[in-house]
Amino acid sequence: MDQLTGFRIFTRVVELGSFSRAADDLVVSQSTVTKHIAWLESHLGARLLNRNTRGVSLTEGGGLYYERCKAILKDVDEADAVVGRHSGALTGTLRISTSVAFGRRVVAPMLIEFMRQQPRLKIDITCEDAYVDLVARGIDVALRMGRLADSSLGGRYIGSNPWVMVASPGYLAEHEAPQSPGDLDGHDCIVYSSVQGDAVWQLRSAEGGVHAVVVNGRLRSNNLSTLLSAVQLNLGIAILPTYVAASSLKSGRIVRVMEDYVLPEQELHAVFPSPKFVPQKVTAFIQFLLPRFKGQWWDTDRRAAPPQASFSESE
Repeated sequence: MDQLTGFRIFTRVVELGSFSRAADDLVVSQSTVTKHIAWLESHLGARLLNRNTRGVSLTEGGGLYYERCKAILKDVDEADAVVGRHSGALTGTLRISTSVAFGRRVVAPMLIEFMRQQPRLKIDITCEDAYVDLVARGIDVALRMGRLADSSLGGRYIGSNPWVMVASPGYLAEHEAPQSPGDLDGHDCIVYSSVQGDAVWQLRSAEGGVHAVVVNGRLRSNNLSTLLSAVQLNLGIAILPTYVAASSLKSGRIVRVMEDYVLPEQELHAVFPSPKFVPQKVTAFIQFLLPRFKGQWWDTDRRAAPPQASFSESE
């Protein structure tokens, strides 16, 4: 049995916490995963993983073996990348992490063009709103919103993520449109519970004054598509990333509210496990992204890709 394949399967089992998830991630059967782990343990004469109904955990020896396997696989991938640099083609697998809405609406369409440019490179994109441990999960690069916390991770500023305040024409037909921050007190405000101050909306006037407004409403969610749908169904006013709202604004299903006030923008960064060792595939991906996040990148007409209709608005 191929020991290098065993290393890859073993590390993914550890990083994902289960045999079935590793099988799905590697697109192999669960029995294949089981056989490779069993072969490694037989070959070593030691148990690497403890199994229980909640998943798997490393034995003491398994932890040491995992660290060596990661180092070996990194060396193998770098060796492949060296050849790829000389041939002009990237190889191996690029593992990307990003949020659900941003991944589906923005990154996924862009990836199609990147994959066409790099036909020998495999892409594994994980979309989840919680920040993941890049090292533990084997992620090569994560796209994250907001200021970067001080850490041992490497990072590159990609661009800015503006937000807009929106409502549906139907809602505004029944409720007088707010003109100033104080007017929001009389409206149903749909709250995004993950960022942007939660139920405290920060608004800056044209004169530069900053207003922190505590809003109220019947609906809160950490899912941006849920908020967009609620706005479209006349349930209230929300603040949304422009890339989420852009298509619906263009179609007229929703409209901007209080355009004289500006919402804070978020920084967009590419984050990678180490600032010292940055694989060529990560550098190439970042260089690919940089020009695509200049100007009004959230405009659906500018996004690289097949037609946007091929990607679902829902999450």
